[in-house]
Amino acid sequence: MSKTFEKTRYQLKSIKTGKIFNDTGWLLDAPGEVEPTLIRAMYEKKQIEVKDDSWGLYKFADWLPVSKTLAGSSAPVTYKSEGLAKELGLKNLWITFSGYWPEKGVNMQTCSFKETEAYSVCGRMNNDMNKVLVVASAGNTSRAFAKVCSDNHIPLLISVPEDNISALWFDKPINDCVKLICSRSGSDYFDAIHLSNIVAATPGFVAEGGAKNVARRDGMATTMLSATTTIGRIPDYYFQAIGSGTGAIAAWEANLRLIEDGRFGSHKMKLMVSQNLPFKPIHDAWKADSRAMLPFDDHEARTQVEEIVAKVLSNRKPPYPIIGGLYDAMKDAGGDVLLATNQEAAEAGKLFLETEGNDIHPASAVATATLIAAAKNGTVKPDDLIMLNITGGGEEKFKKENELFYLKPEIVFDIHPSEEEVKEKVSKLFQPVQQA
Repeated sequence: MSKTFEKTRYQLKSIKTGKIFNDTGWLLDAPGEVEPTLIRAMYEKKQIEVKDDSWGLYKFADWLPVSKTLAGSSAPVTYKSEGLAKELGLKNLWITFSGYWPEKGVNMQTCSFKETEAYSVCGRMNNDMNKVLVVASAGNTSRAFAKVCSDNHIPLLISVPEDNISALWFDKPINDCVKLICSRSGSDYFDAIHLSNIVAATPGFVAEGGAKNVARRDGMATTMLSATTTIGRIPDYYFQAIGSGTGAIAAWEANLRLIEDGRFGSHKMKLMVSQNLPFKPIHDAWKADSRAMLPFDDHEARTQVEEIVAKVLSNRKPPYPIIGGLYDAMKDAGGDVLLATNQEAAEAGKLFLETEGNDIHPASAVATATLIAAAKNGTVKPDDLIMLNITGGGEEKFKKENELFYLKPEIVFDIHPSEEEVKEKVSKLFQPVQQA
């Protein structure tokens, strides 16, 4: 970007101990602490100044832990619903849309809010890191990181289940600084994460960090910042479908910052998060009031993942138990874990298209389905101020308008590969790293 940008000023804080420390680079954990805890960015600016739309995602840079801006980003857009709101009898339904909808002013080329993570995480990277970034995902996250890293010449290795690689589509060929490896057909997101963990422990590679990366969470938090600064107050309810729950954690953290800001209210919005039946490990732990995830057989998990329409909601080991994670967020803010079937999601997606005018991803349809149910059963009242986080959409629209290119895997590994095999083969994929 041609605009002058100064590195955002912030420190990091351990949620477990409250200790505050400087970000000395790619910190994902609190230095010297043993018990697992998330760390949180503490921004110098307590009142956010939102820049104009030409800054893209970086219009929220006051509350993003970034040292630079990258070209091509788009911020989520929030608007007051008319069609869906009328259908559900809701007077104060606001939709935060991340995806492709130029008519609304949102232009995410990968059609997913995962772009908010990628532009924030890559904006946190220092030019002298000189390592290959490693990202695992069920599809959307890898597509977003691949686009951002390709456009900005950042070396990236992505790990995706082989059954999900149809999600790796783009409107132009991907730069060869981006490489794809897969866990073979029949594997799931957890297997792709395991593969990526082996790679990240290899010299020359560095883990992106997932929920532990403050840049990822605060990038996702821009959905909440978009909603609150557009509406003028913190919503009462927040609806989102979850795989890991990181987006909901991010929304809660943004809520706390907005309370401290002082201009948007002092209340905490209820986190109404949802999963796609029959895959519901977070739901089961929450209903049992258990911080720990309940036992979950690997074979059963993979079978359930094959059944769900929203494949991106298939994280078996989410940041739910960790200090500062989803369990703590929901205990503090209140809310519930809701469920939707494939059929309910399909009907909700159809209703959204008919009433609002754009297609939405299956995960967004799961969230919409649970909002429909909550409106019908009285969980939410007609006057409640509701934020529906549409985390992906406009893909059908985008694909009709653009020629598509698919990223092919360099290597497909067995579900249980040896560490030696993985490290040896992956190390050969990248020549000496050049960080643009």
